Amino acid sequence: MRVLVVEDAKDMNRLIVKTLTKAGYNVDGCYNGEEALDYVLGATYDAILLDVMMPKLDGYGFLQRLRQSGQDTPVLFLTARDAVADRVKGLDLGADDYLVKPFDFDELLARIRAMTRKHTGHRSNIFTLADLTLDSQRRIVTRGGKEIPLLPKEFTLLEYMIRHQGMVLSREQLENCIWNYQYSGSSNNIDVYISKLRKKIDEGQASRLLHTIRGVGWVLRQENIGETP
Repeated sequence: MRVLVVEDAKDMNRLIVKTLTKAGYNVDGCYNGEEALDYVLGATYDAILLDVMMPKLDGYGFLQRLRQSGQDTPVLFLTARDAVADRVKGLDLGADDYLVKPFDFDELLARIRAMTRKHTGHRSNIFTLADLTLDSQRRIVTRGGKEIPLLPKEFTLLEYMIRHQGMVLSREQLENCIWNYQYSGSSNNIDVYISKLRKKIDEGQASRLLHTIRGVGWVLRQENIGETP
């Protein structure tokens, strides 16, 4: 999943980005609401972690503009302002959750999982397709009960695809879920990751789950006649 961290305290911003990256998220960080607006125009995020007190445009102002634009990305406020009136204001503007500083990072990760589950209507951290199972919390993938070791980017790619199983996903969508703004490599790298992922989850199996839709993209679903492996 791709997460945007909007926090003007640079040390805290870097710490959150580092923690989320270590947990397997694809993370972008910026320092005020105006920068955050530019980020959400250029990428699709699964969650936004948002400070309230920031220069140029504060968290309330950013959230108001985000919701007015029609975007329903889950937003979690991270702030030292713990008054009930502040929490009510943030929630009324469209925030999904509120976590007061200082906070425990395990709780932060749990709240991100809960917030994104609610957004997708999926109540569990475990996703399944046929005999393929992905546990997003424990970061374990199995097929037919046998564990499949995946590299971090492979896991991120599979998690995105199984969350959107049955949907044909474009190259741009898959690149967006794997890389952040700092990435400047070849766009053909997505083909490499797809090839490696297909080999790990489909090779030697009676049915294939990862399919190429020529000229469009890729889809994770149970095998249909006429699809390209």
